[in-house]
Amino acid sequence: MACYTRSMSTPRITKAVIAAAGLGTRFLPQTKAMPKEMLPLIDMPIIQHIAEELVAAGITDIIIVTGYHKRSLEDHFDQTSMDLRNSLEASGKHALLDATNAVGEMANFAYIRQKGPYGTGTPILNAAHLIGDEPFIYTFADDFVEADPVRFKQLIDIQAAHGGSVLTCVRRDADVDYERYGYVAGTEVADGLIDMQTIVEKPGSRDASPSSLASVSGYILDPIILEYLQKQLETHDESQGEFKIQDAMQQMIDDGHHIYASEVQGTHYDTGNPLEYLKTVFDFALERDDIGPELAEHLRKRLQ
Repeated sequence: MACYTRSMSTPRITKAVIAAAGLGTRFLPQTKAMPKEMLPLIDMPIIQHIAEELVAAGITDIIIVTGYHKRSLEDHFDQTSMDLRNSLEASGKHALLDATNAVGEMANFAYIRQKGPYGTGTPILNAAHLIGDEPFIYTFADDFVEADPVRFKQLIDIQAAHGGSVLTCVRRDADVDYERYGYVAGTEVADGLIDMQTIVEKPGSRDASPSSLASVSGYILDPIILEYLQKQLETHDESQGEFKIQDAMQQMIDDGHHIYASEVQGTHYDTGNPLEYLKTVFDFALERDDIGPELAEHLRKRLQ
């Protein structure tokens, strides 16, 4: 097994891995041919919003771990086609052309087809050869936090101050939440920051959960986790369930590695199911000056 040792100084975080291999079954038949990550937030796909959030935090290299039907993700972050460029130039839509060109220029993108057992640990191991010996961001492509500064900048600042790994967390205590998220507990070391002792994935109920602090998408991970995931993979049996990152995290904690849970400041959006996706779209639309007022009026009329 490869050895990933951390240097004495904390290197600048420049790499991110986005897990984007899911089938999007909750959105079928819409996602039969279109990846769920390409569902639009008005005029921008969800995954672009997440990529922009990463770039705003200083990330320069984005690794997207995809599945067999995700070619449109690569096309979206590619250069603008000649036909589209010519069409926009001919119609005088120069601002729109500039915005479209910027999509492919915001970062260095790499794409990997996911291979291995189902679960959140697999995309990280698939990207291990590109991650190397550096802390990195790991995130999913269907939920995010709308915040200022962006949540990844919040996590990077915490990691710079404390080292270790850092998780994005929010308060969630609805009954359904305990079947959707992992929950954490530990020692509070600063306001909204916990040095974790426990992480339980999808505890199922409030009584089985260690707290009301839920771990959502968005992690800064020390590269040592690659060792733990590789060791976990060697004994993984798919009959036991998913190959989960939380199992590796708990083993890291038990071995004395620090993993911090940060209750980030901002609004968490989960677009992984149709209802939450629509709530997100409406929130984003209502905030826009060009369409928000008319949409609000339309909704008022519909709800009378």
